[in-house]
Amino acid sequence: MKGQIPLEELQAQAQQCRACPLWEGRTNLVFGVGNPHARVLIVGEAPGKNEDEQGEPFVGAAGKNLNALLELAGLVREDVYIANVLKCRPPGNRDPQPLEIEACTPFLREQTRTISPDFIVTLGNFATKFILKTDRGITGLHGRLQQAGRFKVFPVYHPAAAIYDRSKQAALEEDFRTLGKLLGA
Repeated sequence: MKGQIPLEELQAQAQQCRACPLWEGRTNLVFGVGNPHARVLIVGEAPGKNEDEQGEPFVGAAGKNLNALLELAGLVREDVYIANVLKCRPPGNRDPQPLEIEACTPFLREQTRTISPDFIVTLGNFATKFILKTDRGITGLHGRLQQAGRFKVFPVYHPAAAIYDRSKQAALEEDFRTLGKLLGA
């Protein structure tokens, strides 16, 4: 097994990435943020407008919801590491395209290896499908502990989904309470 790449070095590599056209439209690279030794790695889909402007994942309305959800699990942002499948914002917040995912995911894989979390919490369909290598949707997987290699994976709805569909908020809250129990076990 080759050595782990320090997150700062990995971020510098991502800053130079030109493997897909998304870099041309970004204001900031949104690499990831948090505890480099976190027990929990949270993986979202891609940066949105606020994230692109500030260079940090989950800083808008979905980020506020995520912060509240973390509290239900007995966590704060400083306890976890938050990253996305994509490091650059897709135009108009459209879904990530296969070429973009393929180009960007080596960074996420290395982040995961370096952080070496006990749990990966996947937010929404794209992150869940990528991490679990499945075509199953989040509706059938959320709140159920999965295994991907040596990692425990805990899929949940994306916090933004609950902003647009309030019926998902109760499920999200319950899933984060379950995550808190799993972390305490």
